[in-house]
Amino acid sequence: MKEPFVLETEIWLPHTPEEVFDFFNDAANLQAITPPWLDFKIVTPLPIEMKPGALIDYRLKLYGIPFRWRTEITAWQPNDFFVDSQLKGPYKQWIHTHRFEGRDGGTWMQDRVEYKVPGGPLSPLVNQLIVRQKVEKIFDYRKVKIYQIFQTNQHHAEERVR
Repeated sequence: MKEPFVLETEIWLPHTPEEVFDFFNDAANLQAITPPWLDFKIVTPLPIEMKPGALIDYRLKLYGIPFRWRTEITAWQPNDFFVDSQLKGPYKQWIHTHRFEGRDGGTWMQDRVEYKVPGGPLSPLVNQLIVRQKVEKIFDYRKVKIYQIFQTNQHHAEERVR
């Protein structure tokens, strides 16, 4: 697998795209869906007006090592999609596209992350042995928290990770 590496997930929620998007319109909610083992904190004063060009600074820990992370909202289409891209952080690249599609009486929420990891020619091995598992674990945690927040019965919701 060559860089950028890609993680895609889809989750169906029995709510309108407007209701689901509204949750993500509040940057403070990101902390609620991020695993506690990352010790994730938003540093930028809240509230943050979400729009193209918005900058958000975070503090987190990976493997006990503290990192600062800065993302920029590079695309913003309310109720449809938005993209946040890492400007500074633990990855060489992190582009996260969030899509919200009204379908089947609810919303299919799709995440696509394109990322690159440090390691030069060894980056595929670094990704395979360390990074990919952590990224998948983060998105598994997000799924559970989003289900809880939207009071979704997991037996009736669908999720796919590729």
